[in-house]
Formats: sequence, structure tokens, C-alpha cells
Amino acid sequence: MLRSTLLAASRSGAIRGLVERTPLTRPVVKRFISGDDVDAAIATTGEVLADGRLVTLDHLGEDTRDAAQATATVDAYLELLRRLETAGYADRAEVSVKLSAVGQFLPVDGEKIALENARRICAAAGVVGTTVTLDMEDHTTTDSTLGILRELRVDFPWVGAVLQAYLKRTEQDCRDLAHAGSRVRLCKGAYQEPASVAFQDKAEVDLSYVRCLKVLMAGEGYPMVASHDPRLIAIAADLASGRAKDSYEFQMLYGIRPEEQRRIAAEGNRMRVYLPYGDEWYGYFMRRLAERPANVAFFLRALVSRN
Repeated sequence: MLRSTLLAASRSGAIRGLVERTPLTRPVVKRFISGDDVDAAIATTGEVLADGRLVTLDHLGEDTRDAAQATATVDAYLELLRRLETAGYADRAEVSVKLSAVGQFLPVDGEKIALENARRICAAAGVVGTTVTLDMEDHTTTDSTLGILRELRVDFPWVGAVLQAYLKRTEQDCRDLAHAGSRVRLCKGAYQEPASVAFQDKAEVDLSYVRCLKVLMAGEGYPMVASHDPRLIAIAADLASGRAKDSYEFQMLYGIRPEEQRRIAAEGNRMRVYLPYGDEWYGYFMRRLAERPANVAFFLRALVSRN
């Protein structure tokens, strides 16, 4: 009930305005968002890389309905990639891109524009020596996103995909993508989805995650295990026991279980931190609250203590 309420709130303009105007919110948001601009993102990236972790950066923004805004998002990624190269971080920090932020939902030629915009970002990433992963959004975008992925991989075979274990289709998508050279981030999923397309029970989602993980670990691709769940991390480590350490990685969100992130990295594993930045933080922040009750408790305690 709480999760569905928070996910509904993540798409409410009225609630967004209220949350964004509340001064007490911003200090709490800093737990999950590295900052409003590229300077903050680069500084935080350096801090994360310093203790052996890797990074994937997300310039926050989604559901773009304006071509100029989509272009501005592309320009922000191009500047970010230039800054990563200048700082010497490009070999350890990549970028994650939501196609809806670069034009996927534009009313005229949205998919074509998103493909071309994503192609510009991928070309720039290739020049500086890093990679791009296409974030997945709600189930209505899955076919479009995977179609754009296929187009991009013709020229940039290293482009990563994201699959969500709560969708009933995902096990087959894993089979389709578990081939040599294919980078696949497996997460549970953070959007409100109908029972017709997604598992609703947490135990069912966990079981689906393990089934999908087995497919990816048995394949020849590069699995990216995106989870904060200790049980799933342990299962992933067991399934990967026969693989080389550089043939898969773990991923967690910035601000969640940082000590566990460091522990995993200290054991010689590739541990990548998903690091979002920018002023369009509301939707991302609300989905983080919805994912774990502990996040809501942290938010409420912080508000009370600051009040």
C-alpha cells in the first residue's frame, strides 16, 4: 500500500511542487542525489572511485515532451563525458541514459529522435573510452527501448541494457540478451505496474530475479547484478563462482548500503555505484522511497530532527 502510494506520488505534479518547495527536503535528498550540477557529479565520482568502486552517472530527467529539452539533455551528457575524460575517470565511470529524457516520448518521430540523440551520446562515450547503459523505465517503453538498443549495438556493441525482474517477460529477454559482448544490468524494477505484466508479490519478484540471474550467469555476456538484497547478492556470488572476476559486476545505488559496497569492492569484485545528479530529482527520489520502507523511515526521521 505504501509503495503504490509513493509511486503514484512520483507522477503527481501537485505533490512534486509541494515536496520541491519544502526546505527540509533538500538535505535528505542529498543522501541519494550527488548534487544539482556536473561539478558536484564529478566531485562525488572522484570520492567513489578513490576507494575502488566504479561509477555509472545518470543526468536526471525523464518524460521529456519538448525537443529543445531533449537536446539540452544530450548536451549535458556530452559535457559530462568531456569532464570525465579531463578528470581521468573515463576508464572507471560510464553513463546511464533514460531514452525518455532524450526524446522517446516526443509526439512526432520520438523513437527516431531518441535513437539519434542516444547515438550522439554513445559516439562521445566511445571517443573518451567509456560505455553507455540504457536505463529501462515502465513496461510500456520496453519494446521501444530494446529496439533502440539493437540499433545502437550495430555501431556500439558495448551499449548496456537494463532488464527488470518484476516483469513477467524478462526471463525470455535475458535469454535473448545473454550472448557474448552483451552487457545486461538486472534489477527488480521500481515502477508501478499492472498484474497483467508484472509480478506483484515480493517473493515472486525475488524468484524471478534468481531465474533471470541464472540465465545471465550461464550465458557469455557481462551480467551487472543490481541489488541491495543480501540474499540475492550471495546467490549471485555463488552463481558467478566459475566466472572470471572481470566478467560480471555488482551494482548499487548511491547512498544505499555504502559500507557493503566498499566490502564487495575490497574483496576484489567489480562494484559499480549508480550516481544520479541534476535538478530533476523528484521522480527518482520518490521511487527510492518506495523501494524500501527503511528509506521512508530515514526520510521521516530526518524531517523530524531538522524540524
